[in-house]
Amino acid sequence: MALDRIDREILSLLQQDGRMTNVELAERVGLTAPPCLRRVRALEQAGIIRGYHAECDGTRLGFPITVFAMVSLRSQAEHDLAAFESHVAAIAEVRECHMLNGEIDFILKIVAPDLESFQRILTTKLTPAPNVASVKSSLTIRTSKAVPGVPIE
Repeated sequence: MALDRIDREILSLLQQDGRMTNVELAERVGLTAPPCLRRVRALEQAGIIRGYHAECDGTRLGFPITVFAMVSLRSQAEHDLAAFESHVAAIAEVRECHMLNGEIDFILKIVAPDLESFQRILTTKLTPAPNVASVKSSLTIRTSKAVPGVPIE
C-alpha cells in the first residue's frame, strides 16, 4: 500500500492519541469524516495499523520492576527457536520477546511486582526452559524514553 502525506499524518496522530475521534482526526488532516474513516479502515486492513491499546502505568498496577533478560539458547534450529518463543508467550510477565543476531538469541522485557517474584520467574520458568543455555538480566533503574510506534514523517 502506497502511503501519501495524509495517510502518514493520520498514522502520526493516531500513534500520539489512539482515542482521537474520527471527526477530530479528519479535522486535523483536512478531510471530512467519511473519507478519513475510509483511510483509517484501509490502513487497518493493510495491517499497517495493527491495533489500539491503553498505555498503563505498571507501577500503579503493582508491577514496579522491569527487567531485560538476555537469553542464549543451546540450539538455534528453527524448531528450537519456535519452541522457546512459544514457551515465553505463555509467561504473562514477559511483555516483549525479540530475537537477536549475535551472541544473545533473545532479549525479553519482564515485569514483576518485586525482585523476589522476578527471581521466581527466572528460576522456575525461564532458566529451566528447554534449550536455554544462559540468562543474563539487567534491572532497569529508570526509563527516560518509551515512545510507541515508529517515527513517521
